[in-house]
Amino acid sequence: MKVPLSWLREYVSISQPLKELAGKLTMSGTEVKGIEVTGKDWDKICVGQITAVEPHPNADRLKLATVDYGTGQSTVVCGDLSIQVGDKVPFARLGAQLVDGHTGALTSLKPARIRGVVSEGMACSEKELGLSERHERVMKLAADSPVGVPLADHLGDAVLDLEVTPNRPDCLSVMGVAREVAAHLRQEMKLPEPSYAEEGSPIEGLVSVEIADPDLCRRYCASLIEGVRIGPSPAWLQHRLAACGMRPINNIVDATNYVMLEYGQPLHAFDFRQIGGGKIIVRRASEGEIITSLDGVDRVLNPEMLAIADSKIPVAIAGVMGGADSEVIDITTSVLLESANFNPVSIRRTSSDLKLRSEASIRFERGISPELTMPALKRATQLILKLAGGKAARGIVDVYPGKREAETILFHTSWVKRLLGTDLQREQIVEILAYLGFDCQQANSSETLQVVVPYWRVDVSRAADLVEELARIIGYDYIPTTMLGSQLPRQQIDPVLAFREELRDLLVGCGFQEVINYSMNSRERLEGTVPIEKAVRLANPLSTEQEYLRTSLRPGLLGLLKVNQKYEDAGIKFFEIGKVFFARGDDLPEEREFLVGIASGPRVPQSWFGDNSLLDFFDAKGAVEAVLGRLGMEPAFEPATEEGLYPGRVARIMIGQSPVGVVAEVHPGVAKRFDLLPQPVAIFELELESLLNCAKLRGRYRPVSRFPRSVRDIAIIVDVATPAVRIVEIIREFSLVTQVTLFDLYMGEQVPLGKKSLAFRVAYQSVDHTLTEGELESVEQEILVRLSEQLGATLRA
Repeated sequence: MKVPLSWLREYVSISQPLKELAGKLTMSGTEVKGIEVTGKDWDKICVGQITAVEPHPNADRLKLATVDYGTGQSTVVCGDLSIQVGDKVPFARLGAQLVDGHTGALTSLKPARIRGVVSEGMACSEKELGLSERHERVMKLAADSPVGVPLADHLGDAVLDLEVTPNRPDCLSVMGVAREVAAHLRQEMKLPEPSYAEEGSPIEGLVSVEIADPDLCRRYCASLIEGVRIGPSPAWLQHRLAACGMRPINNIVDATNYVMLEYGQPLHAFDFRQIGGGKIIVRRASEGEIITSLDGVDRVLNPEMLAIADSKIPVAIAGVMGGADSEVIDITTSVLLESANFNPVSIRRTSSDLKLRSEASIRFERGISPELTMPALKRATQLILKLAGGKAARGIVDVYPGKREAETILFHTSWVKRLLGTDLQREQIVEILAYLGFDCQQANSSETLQVVVPYWRVDVSRAADLVEELARIIGYDYIPTTMLGSQLPRQQIDPVLAFREELRDLLVGCGFQEVINYSMNSRERLEGTVPIEKAVRLANPLSTEQEYLRTSLRPGLLGLLKVNQKYEDAGIKFFEIGKVFFARGDDLPEEREFLVGIASGPRVPQSWFGDNSLLDFFDAKGAVEAVLGRLGMEPAFEPATEEGLYPGRVARIMIGQSPVGVVAEVHPGVAKRFDLLPQPVAIFELELESLLNCAKLRGRYRPVSRFPRSVRDIAIIVDVATPAVRIVEIIREFSLVTQVTLFDLYMGEQVPLGKKSLAFRVAYQSVDHTLTEGELESVEQEILVRLSEQLGATLRA
C-alpha cells in the first residue's frame, strides 16, 4: 500500500520528521518498507507560464513557446502542438537533471539548436520529470499554480510504501493509516463529510437490487448518477493515483479508485444503459456461465463463484472485476455506482480459481466491514458529481441482510498489568483507545470499561486485542524490562524430537547432509517408485509438479541427486526426515514419518593412488549399522523385494522380529527416469515410529572388560545359498565372542562346485580373566561343531 504524505496531511497534521514517523508506524505493526521522495532531483525546475506561442520558422510540427518563470523569460522549442498561451507548465532551466524521453537515462539539460533555433530550457512532460511514462505532451499544471515557485515545493511529495498485515484491512486505505498516525501523534483526525445534492428522479423507480445468496453478500448499496460527461480526470487526481501505483483511466473510474484508496472500500461503476431491466441480482454463477472481464478475457464461472447479474446475464465477477459489456466508456451518460460487501472466503477462492488478482479482491478477501459501504458510496457519488457533472438520483438502494450489532468488549484495566507487566492509568487507556476510534464507557465499576469496537477494526474481538492496541501505541520500547518473578519450569524433553535430533547428528557424523524437500510431488515422479493409487491428489494444485502429496521421500531425494550430480564430482550423501501421506478413502490421509538416505558417486575423492570404487549397497548398509549401533540396536538384514528397487540388492532391516525399514540400490530403470548418471544409487529408508519403539528397548550399560581380547581368523566352506549373516548369528551365540567380521569371500578352483569360502575375524574376551590358549581352542571347536550341525559347514584347509 502506497500512501502519499500530502494525502495523509489532509486528515492529520504531521510535523514529525518523516523517518521518525516511519519508525513509529513500523514498530506499531504497519511496516514502512520504503520511502519514495518525488521531486528530490528537481533542482532548477520551477512553475512556468506560457506567454506567447509562435510557429517554428523551419518546422511544421514544432512551436516556439515563450515561458515566464518568475525571474525572467525564455523561448523554447516545443513539440506539443496543443500548448496555449496561459498554460502553466513545469519549466526546466539549463543544468536541470531530466529523464531522457527516449532512453530513460538521467541527463543534464544543455542548450540545443533545433532546426536552426536555439532552445535554452524545456517545457517538461511527465516522463521527463520521472512521474510516469507519458512523453507525448507537455505536463499541464493547475491554473492556480504560482509562477516561479520551485516545482519540488509545488508538486514534490513523499510516498510511504507500507507492508500491511492480513489482519489489518483498514490499513489498505489512506484514512486507516491516518488513524494510526493520529493515535501516535495524539491528534484528532479531520474526516471528510460527504454530501451532495440529490436533484434526479427517485432511485426506487429506476433501480432494484436482489441478493439471492446472502451468505456470500452481506450488503449491497447503489446510487445512480445521470447526465455525466466522460473525460480525463484533473491533474491533481491523476498524480495522486499515479503516486499510489494506479493508472488513471477516466474521471468515473478514477473517482472509484480514488475512494477505494481513501476509504479502503472497493467500488464499481456500471454503464446503467447496459443493465437489463435496471435490476441487479447478486447470485451464484451458473455452471459454465461465461463473462468477458474488463481485461478482455473470457472467464468461465461455476456455482462456487458469486456473480453480479442483471435480469439476463452476469455483468461483473463479484469482488474481483467488472464485465466488459457494462464498462463505462466515452459515450456513457448514466452511471450505476456499486458499493458492496462480499464473503472473503468466496472472493479468495474465486480470485484463485480464475487466477485473477485485483485491488478489489485483495481488500475483500481480508474481510472489510459491511458498514464501510455507505460512507464510501456517498463519497464516490460526491466526487463523480464534482468531476463529471450530472444529477444524482434521490435516495440510495441499500440491501443489508447481514447486519450485526457493533462489537462490545468488557475490559478491566488490570488486564494491562497482567499481559504487559506494566500499569497504565485509566485516563491514559481511554485516551489512546479514543484516538484509535474506540468508544469507551464506564461499566459496573471504576476499573471496568465497556469498549465499542469501531466498524473498521475487524481484527479486534477480545480484551487481549485491546491490550495489544495500547502496547502498539505507547511503544514496546516504553514497557519496562523486569526479571521473571519465579523460576523457569524444568524443560520437558520431547522424546520424538530428541530422537530425531540424535538421528541427524549420527548421520552427519557418517558424512551425510540433511536436505528438505516439498511435501508435494508430480505424478511422473511418483510412478515407478510407489503405487500411484495410494497417493492423495490436491484439489487445487499450484502446478503439475506439485499435484500429489508425497507417499515416499525417495522421489524428492532422487530429483535432488540429479541436480547435484551436474555440479559435484565427489560422492553425494543426502538424508531427509519427513512425513509421507497415504490415502484412506474419504477420511484424512494417513501420515507416517520416515528417514531416507541416499548415496551415489565415488567412494573417496579423486587422487593419485587411483581408488575409483563407487558408493553402493554396502555403504548404505554400513551407515545403517553405524547409526543403529550407536543407538544401542543390533540390526539384521533379510532378503526382500520392492517396487523401484534393484532385485537381489534389497534387504529388509530387522530389529529383533520387527521390520523397521529397507536398504537397497535403486532400480536402473528408475534411475534412468530421473536422468541420473549410470552408476549405483544406494538408498536406505527407516520408519521412525517403528524405530522409536525399538529404541525404547535399548540394552543396559555393560562395562568394558579390563582384560585383553584375542582375535582369531577362521575360513569355512558352506553352500552358495547360505547367507553370511546366518553364520555370524551362530558364532555370536557364544558368550566369549564380542565381535565377528566377514573379511573375505572366495569362489573358485580350490572350493567345490556349489560352495563358497567365507573368512571371519572373531574377537574373544572375558569380563573376569585373561583367556588362555586352551579356552580359545575349545570355544573355536564348539563353534565349528555347531556350524557343521546347523549349516553343514566345514573348516577350509
